Amino acid sequence: MSDMSLPAPVHRLATPFSNRRRQTLWAIGLSLSFLALIVVLGQRLDPAGLDTNLQARNQAPTWQHPFGTDWLGRDMLTRTLRGLTISLAVGVIASALSACIGLLIGLASATLGGWVDTVITWVIDMFLSLPHLVALILIAFVFGGGLTGVIASVALTHWTGLARLIRAEVLQLKTANYVQLSERLGRSRIWIARHHLLPHLIPQFVVGLLLLFPHAILHEAGITFIGIGLSPHQPAVGIILSESMRHLSTGYWWLAALPGLSLLVMVKSFDALGENLRALLDPKTSQE
Repeated sequence: MSDMSLPAPVHRLATPFSNRRRQTLWAIGLSLSFLALIVVLGQRLDPAGLDTNLQARNQAPTWQHPFGTDWLGRDMLTRTLRGLTISLAVGVIASALSACIGLLIGLASATLGGWVDTVITWVIDMFLSLPHLVALILIAFVFGGGLTGVIASVALTHWTGLARLIRAEVLQLKTANYVQLSERLGRSRIWIARHHLLPHLIPQFVVGLLLLFPHAILHEAGITFIGIGLSPHQPAVGIILSESMRHLSTGYWWLAALPGLSLLVMVKSFDALGENLRALLDPKTSQE
């Protein structure tokens, strides 16, 4: 009998997508690159595209005008990128304020307890029971509309979910041995919150902040669309969509379709960034 040689073991080549961690990092990188591209193009495009040019009005998408032109001859690609940049800036400011409110309120609720926790829980339930769009409109109206009204309305209506998450996390952390030991040693609640609780809440805060961006951007566009948000002289996406409604019946589909699609892609990029970052920071999935 001749010797039968065993086949050599097959080694699977490692690829950039060989595990979930690398897939997550790639997704985060692509999302960040796309968002950075929007900001760079929005700042670098020739502002002459925003000028009125009646000889080039109502042109369908071409190589010269990839998003077409509007009824005043303005380049829709330039207007859309400027509008996305404005929406991005408003979303960042409003989301940061809202996330800070949620962090402070959730931390105070679980740390102080007693009647403070009862009042904060009641306020959170009250905000959650209100129709979201109605609350946005009322708060924007109280602050006089405009940029201040948009930021205030978004910031004051999006903190509830993060506050409940932070409160639940803090209540769980308070049962840890090192926290209970600090209480027995006479440490104040503020000291414990600063040194023991707050460092553990940073991942939840960052992920919650990123997941607030899509809601903030969409709601900014929504209240601007109905005329309460930004000034009509600014090329915000909500204003672009509102103005295009009067021209859709004439067949100028690109005035609403392409800016709306661009807004959707940017929102989904933020959503993908937040979800993948949460998977990366989650101990159960970060090592897969």
